[in-house]
Amino acid sequence: MLPTLRLKAKAERRLKGGHLWVYSNEVDIEITPLKSMAAGTEVVVEAANGKALGVAVVSPEQLICARLFSRDSQQTLDVSLMVHRLQVAQSGRELWYPHSCYRWVFGDSDGLPGLVIDRFGDVVVIQISSVAMEQRRQAIIDAVNKVAKPQCIVLKNDGKLRAVEGLPEYVEVIQGALEDDCAPLVENDTRFMAPVIHGQKTGWFYDHRENRAQLNRLVKGKRVLDVFSYVGGWGVQAANHGAAEVHCVDASAQALDWVEQNASLNGVAEKVHCWEGDAFAALRQLKDNGERFDVVVMDPPALIPRRKDIKAGEQAYHRLNQLAMRLLSKDGLLVAASCSMHLAEDRLPDMLRVMGRELDREVMIQHVGSQGADHPVLPAIAETRYLKAVFARVLPTR
Repeated sequence: MLPTLRLKAKAERRLKGGHLWVYSNEVDIEITPLKSMAAGTEVVVEAANGKALGVAVVSPEQLICARLFSRDSQQTLDVSLMVHRLQVAQSGRELWYPHSCYRWVFGDSDGLPGLVIDRFGDVVVIQISSVAMEQRRQAIIDAVNKVAKPQCIVLKNDGKLRAVEGLPEYVEVIQGALEDDCAPLVENDTRFMAPVIHGQKTGWFYDHRENRAQLNRLVKGKRVLDVFSYVGGWGVQAANHGAAEVHCVDASAQALDWVEQNASLNGVAEKVHCWEGDAFAALRQLKDNGERFDVVVMDPPALIPRRKDIKAGEQAYHRLNQLAMRLLSKDGLLVAASCSMHLAEDRLPDMLRVMGRELDREVMIQHVGSQGADHPVLPAIAETRYLKAVFARVLPTR
């Protein structure tokens, strides 16, 4: 029989509304002393009246001290449940995306908190960020093999969230082998090799797939600048979809090597040019050089990692996009993106409005995108909707 985690009076309202997280200040620690529980323990979460609300795994030292994985209080987080959740997640992705290239598991959204899995055809990359999932590592691997039967499995367990949970970092190929430490994928009819061993996160960012598809429709014959390019997700696709010229800017020489490899893979190497350096400095240099672009993509890493960073992060978004706007031709397109969940939905469009006034430009927002279908949003958990991509046409004032 599972231990219980009793909530304070009225603290069950969010969970009844569809939320899955329990905060430490919502627990009645006199009835259920939270700190005495071991991290990763499965518990039945109860309302103050003793009614079961579901079953969760606990992280007693964290603000989010428990995460529900089932509303059935008899359920356990075992191989059988994982197989079922993986099958449900896979069927949902395959409705949208061919080539078996997608984010297969998106943590809480797929009922597997603390777990991310990306699929690259016959290569599966698993990223575990909680004690609960680390304890069930073999069950995850067994479930993946049962559902997908991949040739290769990589454990990419080097994320920042592991440090928060007190977990060691490691990267390991536990099944099969990789060619050049990379995994092949196809996105929007463009081929890539994702650096799943030495790259960022799982090696690739599937979340912007739909936004890149939108941009691909607009770039024919255009001169494109891709800032924070990483391995060329935006830039190489733009070149492959008819852009006349693409310039990729990144601080990492290794990332730009991967850009060049991916450009060659698609036969567009002659169109793609790489600039190594700090984004702010590179943008200023391009301006001093008199460069102009028809399209600028500004897709930085999360500039607001914590709520307390909102002010500084918003200032950084403002400076970057203002520099980008200065590089646009008279009738140019700015794609301003953010993966910071703490940046409110309306802030990026409003920043562009302010920038337009500061630079005496007319800003017209033509499209606002979010994450793809393989990063499903739970309506009750705002944090699961984190990605923004604002497509703004920038014109001289009328």
